[in-house]
Amino acid sequence: MREPTQAEIPLKILKMPKKIPKKGDPEAHNDLRGFDIRINEFGEIESTIPIDRLNSFLDNKVDDKKLQTRLSSNEEE
Repeated sequence: MREPTQAEIPLKILKMPKKIPKKGDPEAHNDLRGFDIRINEFGEIESTIPIDRLNSFLDNKVDDKKLQTRLSSNEEE
């Protein structure tokens, strides 16, 4: 008996496998340990860290690419 060709195999068999969710917490900066953010059923953001503290962290640790291009264009003028 011969092997069936790909055209003969039902489409149910050819579906992509489902992704297995990762277990545990992702790696994070020490200042963000325990950080969790969700959107509730009313569309409101719920966070374990106050938004002001999160914004302060981002201001200190992340360079704003848009701000850098504006500063460099102002220096050229």
